[in-house]
Amino acid sequence: MTGPRAHRPQGGFLLIEVLIAILIFAVGILGLVGLQARMTKAQTEAKARADAVNLAGELRGLMWVDIANLAQYETSACAAHAPCANWLAKLQSTLPRGSATVTRDTTRPGWVRISITWQLPNGSSHRYETATV
Repeated sequence: MTGPRAHRPQGGFLLIEVLIAILIFAVGILGLVGLQARMTKAQTEAKARADAVNLAGELRGLMWVDIANLAQYETSACAAHAPCANWLAKLQSTLPRGSATVTRDTTRPGWVRISITWQLPNGSSHRYETATV
């Protein structure tokens, strides 16, 4: 047969299949990159929370050892009391934009509330609170 309606082998299907495979592969890679970014963010937040818990426990320990000077650990007097000031400096160097509020409950002797706040680089603000006797 000759002419315009002659049977010719069709070509180009392999190229289309390869392009579709590359597209599917690229979407999968983008999904993995997004997953990695979320995991890194979650890991950073979890580390900051763990640091806040550890720092609060450390402050509780300092207060238990120095129970006679418990009033010196309140937020307003902390900077003047060396153990508390050192702890506060450690807090600020460990947590990004870290700060703490320590209040005593004067109606219940020995009750103390510790609130630690920090702000991560992505702008989200977090707080950890604990109360102890």
